[in-house]
Amino acid sequence: MGSKTGELQADYDRQSEVKAFDDTKAGVKGLVDSGITKIPRIFIDQDFVLEKPSDSSNSQLSVPTMDLQAIKEDSTRRAELIKQVESACADWGFFQVINHGIPASVLDEMIDGIRKFHEQDTEIKKGFYTRDPSRKVLYLSNYDLFKSKAANWRDSLGCVMVCDNPLQPADLPQVCRDIVMDYTKQVMTLSFTLLELLSEALGVNPGCLKDMGCADLMFLMGHYYPPCPQPELTMATTNHKDSNIITVLLQDQMGGLQVLHQNQWVDVPCRPGALVVNVGDLLQLISNDKFKSVNHRVLAKRTGPRISVACFLRMSENGSRLYGPIKDLLSENNPPIYRDILIKDYLSEYYSKGLDGTGGLPNFKL
Repeated sequence: MGSKTGELQADYDRQSEVKAFDDTKAGVKGLVDSGITKIPRIFIDQDFVLEKPSDSSNSQLSVPTMDLQAIKEDSTRRAELIKQVESACADWGFFQVINHGIPASVLDEMIDGIRKFHEQDTEIKKGFYTRDPSRKVLYLSNYDLFKSKAANWRDSLGCVMVCDNPLQPADLPQVCRDIVMDYTKQVMTLSFTLLELLSEALGVNPGCLKDMGCADLMFLMGHYYPPCPQPELTMATTNHKDSNIITVLLQDQMGGLQVLHQNQWVDVPCRPGALVVNVGDLLQLISNDKFKSVNHRVLAKRTGPRISVACFLRMSENGSRLYGPIKDLLSENNPPIYRDILIKDYLSEYYSKGLDGTGGLPNFKL
């Protein structure tokens, strides 16, 4: 296999193929619309092709689900829930929430809004196509397209929704403007509840994470995964860890999301009305490894499209505040594992290499 791969690589100019694909500004959906039956070589993921089938999903294991009903009124329920959150974040790095307060109609409309954006006329979409990270609204295929070993089978709409200088509704694509504004407001409200629960699960005061600025920035990504003619050769999203504090993910009913747990890939089931929450690297850092940021990925499928909406919460990278393990968690028995860092330094480390499965924390250990 190795020598054959070498021969293939010899006459293959990846960079020019990547550039040609990027220049279309039509994304993966453009490839599918053109009627391809084989995926272009830039998408072939050799690591995935060589993976043993036994590594794929284990159905005996299940990501924990939390019911947020009545946690403000019922102190016993809340105490139980905090224990569940603590265990899920330490053991899985992932959990699902139900009865979270966002109506099912809003969730459905949000999925529909992202679908409409990606399925509208390509010429309209092209107006948003950019790789300029300073833009508040951007449509692209694979933010790490020019760095990754293999491109992922997905297109994305990204919007910086909450920050020092938030975008105006008029900046958003008209086809999904109202629902994006409404949905992100409701996710923000939910996020404050989640940050309180996470703070209490760490054993610090309920306002700790919010006061540290853990929800000062929200970046929304609306992913569109078209059907793939050769799903055994590529990934919809490569194995990776998230860079932020927490991610709140809305997924449709197509499935494909997997989390690495006890060295096995476990399917994250699609529960109508549920949202998936996962720990990011920055929460692992400030919790001093009590909460774990874990590897996850999305499988490509012959059917589709799959649509998901991820809201990433973290501190702003502007400013000179240093972040490290929360002082109240440290003791002689629990010394700091990481040094204090600037968020922008952490992010430039994370984004310098694209999605490669390692996350951005190893270089910041003491």
